[in-house]
Amino acid sequence: MNKWQKRNRPFRLERRFEFETYNETREFLERLGDYTEAAKRFPDISFGRTYVNITLRPEDDDEGVELNEADYQFAAEIDGLLS
Repeated sequence: MNKWQKRNRPFRLERRFEFETYNETREFLERLGDYTEAAKRFPDISFGRTYVNITLRPEDDDEGVELNEADYQFAAEIDGLLS
């Protein structure tokens, strides 16, 4: 979890994933898309040729709601898509 950075205004987790090739980036994005569709949860995603930036906000999107265990678990499951 140490690669995710917690931000407090607004509450969110952020992580940058870097890859050697465009194909690795594309394959990760495909796995990420399949996973988020299945989970019915959609983080903010930006990407380039060899990187993907993900911003994960609390599942409950009411203003001022902090991150909870489910948010950290979702982040850990995204990490698992790397293998």
